[in-house]
Amino acid sequence: MSTIRYKAPDYFLADELLTDEHKLIRGTIRDWVNRSVMPIIDEANQKHEFPRHLVKELGEIGAFGPYIPVEYGGSGLDQISYGLIMQELERGDSGIRSIASVQSSLVMYPIFKYGTEEQRRKYLPKLATGEMIGAFGLTEPNHGSDPGRMLSKFSDHGDHYLLNGAKMWITNAPICDIGVVWAKDEAGVIRGLIVERGMEGFTTPETLQKWSLRSSSTGEMVFADVKVPKANLLQGVKGLKGPLSCLSSARYGIAWGVIGAAMDCYDTALQYSKERKQFNKPIAAFQLTQKKLAEMVTEITKAQLLTWRLGMLRNEDRATPAQISMAKRNNVKMALDIARESRQVLGAMGITGDFPVMRHMMNLESVITYEGTHDIHLLITGFDITGESAFE
Repeated sequence: MSTIRYKAPDYFLADELLTDEHKLIRGTIRDWVNRSVMPIIDEANQKHEFPRHLVKELGEIGAFGPYIPVEYGGSGLDQISYGLIMQELERGDSGIRSIASVQSSLVMYPIFKYGTEEQRRKYLPKLATGEMIGAFGLTEPNHGSDPGRMLSKFSDHGDHYLLNGAKMWITNAPICDIGVVWAKDEAGVIRGLIVERGMEGFTTPETLQKWSLRSSSTGEMVFADVKVPKANLLQGVKGLKGPLSCLSSARYGIAWGVIGAAMDCYDTALQYSKERKQFNKPIAAFQLTQKKLAEMVTEITKAQLLTWRLGMLRNEDRATPAQISMAKRNNVKMALDIARESRQVLGAMGITGDFPVMRHMMNLESVITYEGTHDIHLLITGFDITGESAFE
């Protein structure tokens, strides 16, 4: 099926909530996805290859750090624009959205928010163009949902810090030029450090044989007595507040992004159901098919309105981490359910690379786990409404 036929669902006329600039930005990214992602993404996934050439193009279309001020290489856009960019990228592939999400929210954001002016000037413009690729080091082999107990640490050695530890399941790690790494200082306080490729003792083994996010480069970050200049410390934050604020930005982008995957699955299923005939009529004429499609568009519509409102709150700096958790959890589950139902509509054709549904479904199995698992986000909401922590 040709990607040119794609028609994004807008059952409640949510487009009327967007400005002309929002629509222009969305259209630009959508056109790029049609032109540069769709023709190559199935082969990249089948071969388990990261399409490295897309990095420069993502920089050219402004997908890296779109809300970062222009003076640091960003576009100075609002949070709705950022969400729409993530939505269109994930319609192409969750792996492509992950590249931009990590670069923007987990690398550029902390440098802009907590870094020194020298760090902003040194790194942000190159990250914005894709000349540099960043990674975010928080999750460890034994500490995922509980990052406060991380083992990575660094000590003061006069003119530098000595960093030791390991991070796992890190998007962009094998190809990164820099990493924003979170580790404990000698007092046990979590701090952020900018680690550069080429620093002795810093290695990034690649994680292979994934069944999900196969077009995304995933790996580890290993630190063996890495000498990090003191100028590379993010001086503006201490404790878990730093990495968690980055995750809030990334989770917000995910809440938007997965709507794009859901839209692509729904539109594929809708078109297919109108063309595929069984028992002398299109399968779209059967009640069970209509039930699936009607439920899909209902859930997409709810997610659209949820993220739009969340985006407005983000623009006003009023969105809470718990609200972002709710949107991330709800929307990823929604998208995964729609991918699975769309696969049912397509029957056996749904498992082939001729259609995007199975690829989206496999990718979303990762998205529902990373940056806060489905259950952890539920407990964040539970804590927010009851005041009682279920974590400890």
